[in-house]
Amino acid sequence: MSLRDWFAERKRARELVDPERIRRDMPDGLWTKCSRCEQAIYNKDLEANLLVCPKCDHHFRVPARARIEQLTDEGSFEERFQEIRSADPLGFTDTKPYAARIKESYARLGAGDGVITGQARIDGHPVQLAVMDFAFMGGSMGSVVGEKITRSIEAAMEAHRPLLVVTASGGARMQEGTLSLMQMAKTAAALGRFHDNGNLYISVLADPTTGGVSASFAMLADLIIAEPGATIGFAGRRVIEQTIRQKTPPEFQTAEWLARHGNLDMIVPRHKLRNSLGHLLKLHSRSPVREQAR
Repeated sequence: MSLRDWFAERKRARELVDPERIRRDMPDGLWTKCSRCEQAIYNKDLEANLLVCPKCDHHFRVPARARIEQLTDEGSFEERFQEIRSADPLGFTDTKPYAARIKESYARLGAGDGVITGQARIDGHPVQLAVMDFAFMGGSMGSVVGEKITRSIEAAMEAHRPLLVVTASGGARMQEGTLSLMQMAKTAAALGRFHDNGNLYISVLADPTTGGVSASFAMLADLIIAEPGATIGFAGRRVIEQTIRQKTPPEFQTAEWLARHGNLDMIVPRHKLRNSLGHLLKLHSRSPVREQAR
C-alpha cells in the first residue's frame, strides 16, 4: 500500500466514526440528539429507557399520554372531563387568532387540552390523576385546565381517593387574560377543601413547572416530588436578575436547588417514580388516620 493510499484509508476510517457525520447523516425520526451531552440516541432505545438519556441521565419531556402509560397499571386509566373544550372569550389574536391555535392543537394532540384527567390504579391503588401536557401550548393554564384540575380535586374528594397531579407548564395562558389568572385561586380553593377533608395530594413536578402553575396547585401538595434537573420557578431567570440586580447561580431554579432549600420532599428518577408512588399510596392506605376514619 502506498503512503497516499494509507492516508486515504485513515481518512475514511475517521469519517466512519465521526459523531458529527453520524448525526448529519441520521435518517429523520430514527435518532434523537440529547440536548445535554449531544449523544445520538436510537429512538427505540430512548423510549425503552422512559425517555431518559442512557449516557448522561438527562430527562426528556414526556407527552401526557406516554406519562400515563409509564405510571399507571396497564388498562386501568379511565379518562374523564375530556368533553370540556377551550373557547376564545377575548377574541385574542397575536401572530394568529387564538381560536386557530386551539384548533391546530386539538387536531395534533387530541381533546386533552393542556391536561389529561381521569382515574387509574398505581400498583393496585386507586388514584385520581391529572397529567399536564407541555406539547399543548406549553402546558399553559387556561380556563379548561383550571376547570379540569378543579373537577379532579372534587372527584377525588367525593370518592375519598388520593390525588396525583404531574405538572409541566409555562404558566397561565396569556390568550385568556384574567380568566386564566383566576384559575390559580380556583384550584387553590378547591385544594383547601380537599385538605380539610383529610385526603392525600401528591404533586410531581416535571420540566418545566413555572409561572401560575408553580404559584398555585403545583406547590400546595402534601408531598412534592420532582424529576432530576427539572426547571421549577415562578418568574424567569432574566426577570429575577434584573429585579435583584445580581447574577443567579447556574443551578438556580432546578429541582436540586429547590431540594437543598427545603422546597421539595424528594427528587425521584423517572425509572423509580412509579414504584415510589405505589409505595407512598400503600403507606397512605394503611395510615392510622384512614383506619380510624373507616
